[in-house]
Formats: sequence, C-alpha cells, structure tokens
Amino acid sequence: MTLFPPEAGTQPDPAPPLVRVRALIAYDGRGYHGFAAQPGVKTVGGTIITTLSRVLRHPVELTCAGRTDTGVHAWGQVVSFDVAEDRFDPDTIVRAGNKLMAPTIVVRSVERAEPGFDARRWAKARTYRYSVVNRSVPDPFLAATAWHVEEELDVRAMQLACDPLIGEHDFSSFCRPPRGTNGGDPPSMVRKLQSAEWRELGDGILRFEVRSSSFCHQMVRSLVGTMVEMGRGRRRAGEMAAILRAESRAAAGHLAPPHGLCLWHVDY
Repeated sequence: MTLFPPEAGTQPDPAPPLVRVRALIAYDGRGYHGFAAQPGVKTVGGTIITTLSRVLRHPVELTCAGRTDTGVHAWGQVVSFDVAEDRFDPDTIVRAGNKLMAPTIVVRSVERAEPGFDARRWAKARTYRYSVVNRSVPDPFLAATAWHVEEELDVRAMQLACDPLIGEHDFSSFCRPPRGTNGGDPPSMVRKLQSAEWRELGDGILRFEVRSSSFCHQMVRSLVGTMVEMGRGRRRAGEMAAILRAESRAAAGHLAPPHGLCLWHVDY
C-alpha cells in the first residue's frame, strides 16, 4: 500500500534525480492505531512518514510490504520510498530516524533499491509469527508480545489442525468480510499457504509460524484463535477442513489478541 505524508505540500517535492530506497523496520504496535497513515490518528506509517520527511527535508510517499492492524508488531516490515539523491545517506537516515522514533519504531537498515522496487508488489512471501505463553503464571517480560493462555493446551491437536491449511484455499472463514466494492465482485479470499506450524520453545512458550504470498484481513489471528480452541478441547482438530469449506466467518473461532502477532519476515 502507498501512504502519503500528512504534511504533503508544506515542503518542496524532492528534486530529481531520485533514489529508490528500501528500509527494514521493526516496531512495537502498542500505542499505534495500526500501520496505515490516517489524519489525526497516531499510526506507525504516519509516524515514519513524518520522521522521514523531517530528516530528508522533503515529502515522502511510503509503500509497505504488509499493513498491520492496531496492536500488531513487526520485526521484518519492509518499506520503500524515494529520496533526492543529494540527501541519500543510509547511515544518517538510520541514526536520525531512530533518534526520533526509537524505541517503539526502529529503522534496522536502509539501502539503495533497484529502480521501481515496490515493497508490496515485489514481495514473494510474508511470514508471520504468533506467540502464546501457555502456563498458569504469566510472564511480565512477554506480556506485550504474547497471548497468555492459562489452560493447558493440546499442542499435538493444534499441530494436526495445521495440515488442512497448507495449499490454496478460500479462507473466507478466517477473514474479516471485505467492505462493499460499489456493486462489483467482492475481492477473492483465496490464498495459498506455503507453510503453517506450531512449535514448542520450552517453558510453556508456543509459537505459530505461517508463510504465504499474502494474507487477508485478520486471517492469522482467526487461525490462531480457532486452533487455540482446539487445543483447549472445545473443538476437534478434524473440524479444520470443514471450517475451511464453510467459507463463513461464523464457522471459525474468535480472534486471538493482536499483541501476540508479529510480521516477522518478507521474502523478495
């Protein structure tokens, strides 16, 4: 998606020649109303745009690899934007950007990209991770980035529930219904999952990792919420295929909380 700076028009546009830039961004999604820039609302994308425009002294149009919702984190978010060549200094952008945004938003790296590089359209796959602390006592050091589930979970059942998800399916049962499209056909909810698995990391910490070329809105959180219900014994792992076939959000479980979700990596 392309995001436009709230202060567009208050600074001169960047003078050519321009350099297409690729930046790797990490952020704590708490305190931000999602990624997409919105007037009058504190968002991750809006904060990055404002900061880059200040550092570079010209307006910035930002494209991100994956738009994250309110409260969702990222370790491997990728963004692309143009910089006037005489102002392109990766070290300065990293240092000045982090001075203004850290610790909740961090510029991990900045590099010159190929002409025309687009963080969203050029992405071949995105990997998300969802973390669960499954033990009776919460962990204060993981409370901001993992869902605490006190009941003992049947991890084997949750692992079995992943099998029917692999491959190409209509994931309407796990996606927030799209808004109207002015009478046109609704967007497709068909996605192709390349991998999906639960891992036990020890000390009651579980991680769900899923990889696909793209995801629909709230898809990963819906999958996790449904599989945790299976882990609790409230649903059977064998129901997953039928839930997929139902193509109805009502067939799946509740959404897992946003703070356990992290955009981990983007492949190009």
